[in-house]
Amino acid sequence: MNRKETQAQIINALENTKAQEITILDVRKKSDMTDFMIIVTGNSTRHVKSMAGNLIKAMKDLGEQPFGSEGETNGEWVLVDFENIVVHIMQRDVREFYNLEKLWGTPSQDEA
Repeated sequence: MNRKETQAQIINALENTKAQEITILDVRKKSDMTDFMIIVTGNSTRHVKSMAGNLIKAMKDLGEQPFGSEGETNGEWVLVDFENIVVHIMQRDVREFYNLEKLWGTPSQDEA
């Protein structure tokens, strides 16, 4: 699966779990660690954990194994790493506090 297809599948999985405020950032010129970041908002700890779990399962079912994930225990901010795409699933107050969009730049043309 190419990057565009992977990105589309990630967005689809997140939308299926009612992710809010989906933002895609192109960080290729700013980071050697990843190409894109997808940032989404969840309503609660349970919602964030559920979105992360469903995303990981959906992508594994498609043959895309995440390189790692962290934050599932706390559920305020879960990061799921698909190497070229890193997904940040955050509760609203955490997202506003860290403001990754401002830190990493403006949304890409691929924003969903």
